[in-house]
Amino acid sequence: MVPFEVIKATGERETFQLSKLKHSLSNAGAQSDVMNSVIKDLEDTGLFTDGISTQKIYREAYRLLKQKSIRIAGRYKLKEALLELGPSGYPFEILISEIFKKLGYATHVGSLIKGECVSHEIDVLAEKDNEYLMMECKFHNRQNHHCNVTIPLYVRSRFVDVKNAWVKQPELQYKNHAGWVVTNTRFTTDASDYANCIGLKLLSWSFPKNNGLKDLIGRTGLHPITCLSVIDKSEKQLLLKNDIVLVRQIRNNMQVLTRLGFDKPRAERIHKEATEILTIT
Repeated sequence: MVPFEVIKATGERETFQLSKLKHSLSNAGAQSDVMNSVIKDLEDTGLFTDGISTQKIYREAYRLLKQKSIRIAGRYKLKEALLELGPSGYPFEILISEIFKKLGYATHVGSLIKGECVSHEIDVLAEKDNEYLMMECKFHNRQNHHCNVTIPLYVRSRFVDVKNAWVKQPELQYKNHAGWVVTNTRFTTDASDYANCIGLKLLSWSFPKNNGLKDLIGRTGLHPITCLSVIDKSEKQLLLKNDIVLVRQIRNNMQVLTRLGFDKPRAERIHKEATEILTIT
């Protein structure tokens, strides 16, 4: 393959790395035969040319994957699916809560907690053993909208106020308290450096390495309903407004669809795709 440059979502140019495309296909569950077939088809279309956007490559790869495997295509769409969880940040908070619940934590969404000075609405509280986590979720609907240093600065001040109140409570004072910032996109270098310096935990699409959101969702199987290709944007919004955030909610109970007005054949089709996406191979 002749080397060429691609344009990232940020507008930056970089040399195309086939290994990154292979890695994303593999993470979605594509075996070598499917992976090689998709890459060959992309090459045959003449798509690999200098100046093409990574988004265009992604969209064409997704289209090809849908022809080969709905399950793999749904998982491959995960990054875009997270961007579609809006417009409010509440579905994203639900997703984070469910991920940590799957990891063994007791979680609460949208708790009003009295700090030492003022009260704060905490997006997600998570507790396991001696850990007590205060999590601020920052949802973005654009891939190039990263969290800059002002976010951890702001969260740190809230966390300190809450922690100062917690350490005065007998049932909480000996817990290991930690503040977290979670986003579906990325953090700037300044944000990461500051958070690391003051001990604030960060969780984003690909951070920490091998333990970012894409990894946690893959391991827990908690894919958002926006991964489904058979439902349109308005249907996704209908589901999200009724707190149907996870594919497994549809897989486990098709009646949630009929109660929301989906006719039986359509509900069965959506349920079929939900089941395929969550099938482990």
